[in-house]
Amino acid sequence: MTVANTSLDRLTLSLEHEALVNLLAQQENILIIQDLDGVCMGLVKDPLTRVVDARYLEATTAFEGHFFVLTNGEHIGKRGVNRIVEKTLENSEIAKQQGLYLPGLAAGGVQWQDRYGNVTHPGVSEAEMSFLDKVPQKLTTQLKQVLSDEAYGLEPSYIETWVEAAVLDNPVSPTANINVFYEGLSAENYRRFQQEVRDIVEELLQEAQRQGLSDSFFIHYAPNLGRDAAGKELIRWAKDEDSGTTDFQFMLRGGIKEAGVLSILNRYYYSRTGNYPLGKDFNSRQAPQQHLELLKVVTENFEPQIMPTIVGVGDTVTSVAEEVDGELTFGRGGSDRGFLELVQAIGREFDTGNVIVYVDSSGGEVKNRKPLKLQSEPELKVIEGPGDKRDTEDPLTLNVVFPEGHRQYIDVFAKAAQQRVGNG
Repeated sequence: MTVANTSLDRLTLSLEHEALVNLLAQQENILIIQDLDGVCMGLVKDPLTRVVDARYLEATTAFEGHFFVLTNGEHIGKRGVNRIVEKTLENSEIAKQQGLYLPGLAAGGVQWQDRYGNVTHPGVSEAEMSFLDKVPQKLTTQLKQVLSDEAYGLEPSYIETWVEAAVLDNPVSPTANINVFYEGLSAENYRRFQQEVRDIVEELLQEAQRQGLSDSFFIHYAPNLGRDAAGKELIRWAKDEDSGTTDFQFMLRGGIKEAGVLSILNRYYYSRTGNYPLGKDFNSRQAPQQHLELLKVVTENFEPQIMPTIVGVGDTVTSVAEEVDGELTFGRGGSDRGFLELVQAIGREFDTGNVIVYVDSSGGEVKNRKPLKLQSEPELKVIEGPGDKRDTEDPLTLNVVFPEGHRQYIDVFAKAAQQRVGNG
């Protein structure tokens, strides 16, 4: 198999989809690390209504050993991606026999699955699993209590229905997903509700600390405004037509996507060399949390000659302007930003031409994504990305973009898979 030109890493907001097809089809030493919701599935308010294209599932098998997902969602549970896969195929046995489950890391990086649906939780204790098991019911009780306040003006039947849709009983990342409330509450009450939900999940953290699990969990806000100096994620409050943070995920420490990149790389090197650079038992929870420290682990432990060209694919990258003391500052966040920035930095450090792919998910049901801005004359091109156009110093470069969303990306991915099989 020939080696493709990797100059895509020098482009910005490019529509060179055919060049991406060539790279994916022809590059033998390639590693695709891809988010799920908004990338290969449309964004929806209720995760139970998600669907995945059978063409996409079949295409992933062409990249066996070179394709892994990295998602804050989960593989298992009634809202897990595995149920969506099984629904698409209409038979769970087909998924197992043909290896059509999506391999990789879920829950940010603490839930590993192979393509046959075998799931493990590396580094997670029984005490942590026990605490997580009780979180969904606690969220349900607290949300119902908050919404019963007369100020919200909600009928009990609405509260029951909405809370049932909002509480996601994911096994290792239970979540309050408040998308359903954005159109049902006034702007003032929705912002108030965001604050109430924030207080509820923060209280759960304190409860865990009282039970001796002070270093076990953190709250992931999606989307967010990045992290503060202490590494704590910054909530994105609703503003104007932007619903802001809609997902309040109670997650295991270590469950951050950039740490997951190290775990995937460790397994990828083993598949190529028979050795784990970070050890056989390494997991995401053992990785440092800061960007520079993560990059240092990679540069000090991974052999440059084996390093693949990594293609990072995501849809949640934000940059929001705020005026502080008369000066413009930017809150840079999004649940995919961290892992995409790390993939980009690894590519520059190892000179492997890593490519950052962005899928525009603003056309989905969740209204907190800024669409890419297009210009049609004299030729079609993207003239503005998902962040604030004044943020000229954003460190993340989006090389190839898909303004038409997940279906456009799937078309390219499936085409590359077909060509890769033909080249094999």
